[in-house]
Amino acid sequence: MPEKLIFTVPKEYDGVNAQNFLRSYCGLSSRMITRLKREKDGILMGEKILRTIDTVTAGKNVIISLPDEKIGIEPVKGNLDILFEDDYILILNKPHSMPVHPVKQHQSDTLANLVAYHSQKSGKEFTFRAINRLDKDTSGIVFVAKDRYTANAVKFALNKTYIAVCTGKITQDGTVDQPIALKKDSKMVREVTADGSPAVTHYKVLKATDSDTLVSLVLETGRTHQIRCHMAYLGHPLEGDDLYGGSLEKIQRQALHCGKLEFIHPITKKSICVVAPIPEDMENISEEIKNYITSSKIL
Repeated sequence: MPEKLIFTVPKEYDGVNAQNFLRSYCGLSSRMITRLKREKDGILMGEKILRTIDTVTAGKNVIISLPDEKIGIEPVKGNLDILFEDDYILILNKPHSMPVHPVKQHQSDTLANLVAYHSQKSGKEFTFRAINRLDKDTSGIVFVAKDRYTANAVKFALNKTYIAVCTGKITQDGTVDQPIALKKDSKMVREVTADGSPAVTHYKVLKATDSDTLVSLVLETGRTHQIRCHMAYLGHPLEGDDLYGGSLEKIQRQALHCGKLEFIHPITKKSICVVAPIPEDMENISEEIKNYITSSKIL
């Protein structure tokens, strides 16, 4: 985790109250600002302590000293497919069949364990904060924030594109705007129900065959199993998703992949786009789909 964040005050913020600058430009939460005020040299402008009642000066650096944190997860050596990394962010391409976080049945074979080892080896340990959480059998991009500030700054600012292979032929693009809730008498399966939480899924047909359809999907909400539940609701469950009515004949896990991530870097303010290639088991569902993926720029 980086020890300090440095923000240069832009001209349009000259003379602005420090509290407003820290909230609107730096993106700090009220809780984080309160915590930093208790830390020695938690917030500085130049070499002087910056109080929240002070004003900031254009061209000067405001320096945020981040609190120390412990990693808290068993480090395990393994291979990480790193798509992007700097002092604040780690973006990974997670393989299917790997949980993101340790759970009762998986204590040392998760993405978090491998990241713990990676950070320990680099000499810059940080608390594991996966901002987008993928199911164990969903592959693709996972965004890990290396500090609390970055986690808060990007929590609702990640634009993700998913790729899925659905059963049956879907002939046109569409949107599913249906609430989702945990199915009665189940601890895992979701269903569309009037008393559920709002959920909106946009899907676009990329390649339709007589038996399968390759689609890209963008979510307005982030409900558990949202894509899996909504496509099953349409009568087109994902291939390999036997939990929602899909077949295991062509693939042994739900054919779902987080393929693209776009966001504004919370520190540099630069636009970043990261892509994770579609895995082979999804490509191989049909020859037509494989040919389309290899010949077209999908992501």
